[in-house]
Formats: sequence, C-alpha cells, structure tokens
Amino acid sequence: MTTEASAEPTRRDFLFIATGAVAGVGAVAAAWPFVSQMNPDASTIAAGAPIEVDLAPVAVGQDIKVFWRGKPIYIMNRTKKQIEEAQSVALSSLPDPETDKARTKEGHEQWLVVIGICTHLGCIPMAYEGKYDGFFCPCHGSQYDSSGRIRQGPAPANLPVPPYQFVSDTKIQIG
Repeated sequence: MTTEASAEPTRRDFLFIATGAVAGVGAVAAAWPFVSQMNPDASTIAAGAPIEVDLAPVAVGQDIKVFWRGKPIYIMNRTKKQIEEAQSVALSSLPDPETDKARTKEGHEQWLVVIGICTHLGCIPMAYEGKYDGFFCPCHGSQYDSSGRIRQGPAPANLPVPPYQFVSDTKIQIG
C-alpha cells in the first residue's frame, strides 16, 4: 500500500513549527545575557562620555561648575575687565607662561573653561577669589588669574583646559 503526501497541513506539521519557534526564542533568550555582558558598564560610559553644557543662563561675571569624568570643570563668563587684564599680562612674569588666547576659543574669549583642580596637591580652588580676580586655592594659597594661569603660590602649573568645542554660540561640548 502506497501513501500519498497530503497538501494540507497536518497536526504534526503544526507541532514541528511550534517546537522550532519555541526553541528559537529559547536560544535567543539564553544567548542575550552573554552578548549583553560584553557591553561596557553604564557608569563607565558616563564617566568618559562627552557632555554638553548650555551657557545661556550664565550671566557676565558669573561661573558654573559641572562635572566631567569625575572632575570639576569651571566655566566662567568673564567680564571685559577680566579679559583685558588677562591679555595684558607680561608672559615673562608668569611661572607657567601661556597666552590668554591659547586658553580660550577664538570668537569666544569671554568664556574660560578649565579643570578646577589645583596643580599643587589637587585641592578645589574657589572662583572669583584672590588678588587676580580668578581662582584661589585655600589649602596652600595658590592664586590663579582670570585665565586660570598660576600667578602666586606653590602650584607649578596653570589650571588645565579640557578638550572642548562650541556646538553653538550658547552651547559647548566637553570631551
């Protein structure tokens, strides 16, 4: 006796398809944790990711502090007087000579962006303090001018400038 194959789906065909679908979903569910664990941790991504800062609310003569890679970043909207004072300093009088122009972006000279960690022993300086209308580190007396350059005290170097760029006239990206 010869049997003919039926063109209509049978119950056995349905069971094969259903079993294959469940096995496929189970394989993906089992593989997901292994693939997911290869991605970096969210705190690692956040620690090194660039940040955007809106400068619109910062008035002339004010500063804000944001954190990038766990470091405090001072963003100062300098006054015309501060800019003129910073640009008129003789480089020969500075322990770590660097022009104000090298520490700011062209066309945005009023904005100073520096890492707010004293280069002496890693303290956090205070903005708009000290003799030079810049930063003052109360731990050991280091004084920085309005361009973040060391002027007096034990600190060996200027406050570092982080990598940043202007995304628009009122927004910067740090990192």
